[in-house]
Amino acid sequence: MSTTNDTDTATTDEQVQTDQPTAQEPTQDGPAPGEQGGTGDAEDADADVTQVTAKSSPTADRGASPDLVREGEVAADFLETLLDIADLDGDLEVDVDGDRAAVALVDSEDGAAPRRLVGPGGSVLEALQELTRLAVQAETGERSRLMLDVAGYRADRRSALVTQARSAIAEVKDSGERRDLEPMTAFERKVVHDEVLAAGLTSESEGVEPSRYVVILPAD
Repeated sequence: MSTTNDTDTATTDEQVQTDQPTAQEPTQDGPAPGEQGGTGDAEDADADVTQVTAKSSPTADRGASPDLVREGEVAADFLETLLDIADLDGDLEVDVDGDRAAVALVDSEDGAAPRRLVGPGGSVLEALQELTRLAVQAETGERSRLMLDVAGYRADRRSALVTQARSAIAEVKDSGERRDLEPMTAFERKVVHDEVLAAGLTSESEGVEPSRYVVILPAD
């Protein structure tokens, strides 16, 4: 599994990855890692606790930065504990995407990944991602730019954003005028910035969160 700088004003997570989503975009842009459960009486309760399986992808195991692999593993441990406490289903997949660790909560044999962890417009997912980044930072001592996905939300959203960005780019090229898009998250802005760059145009982010948006500029 697997985020151009906004012109001067882009946030850190909107920087281009040499594959962020784009944050970036991310997304621009993890709390103490989860504690392991005890033994004894806790074993009797295990029957009522959802099983969460964490596994690494071949990408994460093959030639990836050890630091990023560790980020993903710490994040998965934290999320596994969180999901067990909440009694939620799902498998955790750990990967490295470009210069970021990436963790995805996907459907498991026991049940579907909890869509409630996405929330309206991905708001809950963004909050959970930030919490996970803080957990990773608390464990490693380093700032994390880890990307978290739940139930394929980011993958689906990326596809829709690419289509939207390409349509807006075509309009800018035809009209020669700038085009302001609607407010987006850091991840969403990064996706758009990458598409604009690939099309040979430039873009910037303007405004302040949560109303920050992308502006696509015509060629000089």
